[in-house]
Amino acid sequence: MSAPPVTAVVLNWCGEEVTRECLASLLAADYPALTILLVDNGSPDGSGERLHSAFPGIAYLQTGANLGYTGGNNRGIGWALDRGAEYVLVLNNDAVVEPTAVTRLVEAAGAGAQVGAVAPKILYFAAPDRIWFGGGSVSRVRGLGVHRGRGERDDPTKNETLEGITFVTGCCCLLSADALRGVGAFAEDFFAYVEDVELSLRLARAGYRLVYQPAARVLHRVPLGVESAPSPFQIVHRDRNRRRLAHRHFGRLDRIRFAGWFYPTRLVLLAQYAGSGDWPRARAVWRGMTAA
Repeated sequence: MSAPPVTAVVLNWCGEEVTRECLASLLAADYPALTILLVDNGSPDGSGERLHSAFPGIAYLQTGANLGYTGGNNRGIGWALDRGAEYVLVLNNDAVVEPTAVTRLVEAAGAGAQVGAVAPKILYFAAPDRIWFGGGSVSRVRGLGVHRGRGERDDPTKNETLEGITFVTGCCCLLSADALRGVGAFAEDFFAYVEDVELSLRLARAGYRLVYQPAARVLHRVPLGVESAPSPFQIVHRDRNRRRLAHRHFGRLDRIRFAGWFYPTRLVLLAQYAGSGDWPRARAVWRGMTAA
């Protein structure tokens, strides 16, 4: 049987150096039916055009404006579906795939009926023996996707097999074309953050299975250990989108539980930022709690 066509969508916004490494890793993939699409989200620094010149064999799509993680990836997903892709690999530009990763993800997608999304094992780029994502679940209390095994040491001798999960991270996930046509792609009004949780819930509600494939390995450029304080932009979008998630997908009891955790913890954060004189973050917390 011929390999089903896969399109890998890589979204760039002023991230030329890391995007180069991401694209290079996809070019080294052993999957025989892989198309790579570079989407530039209107980068004002010209990095999209320079990357296009550096990788002339890779398809290129310029959005013309910063449409966010959701809008930029959705343009790439639409491009892929219009050209007959059976699967779309959404891959952060600050990640690199091991050569067999795409093959292993496609194998998992075909291992059973109604598989809508497959997530790989994701490790820290600077510490590839440490897990960043080892499968995930949706926390309805926090309105977030929880990473299993985060920071733990990866054990290559451990016998790991395919398993069902409830959350696939947008850092890297293989999405079936049938599922995307059935439920749609990312919710564009989320712009960035929590959009992967929202899509995971929509897929599950429609009867699609989410699967974790530990044999597929990806490295992600994120800090290991204590993370820096989120930017005001991150705070506003993350918290606003948590509220949107609860409103759209949670039942009455889950919404009450979420509110009972969310609002008290946000008020504590607001007080901490205000007390330290960090007014940009304090204002961002308030906006995240109240913005429509």
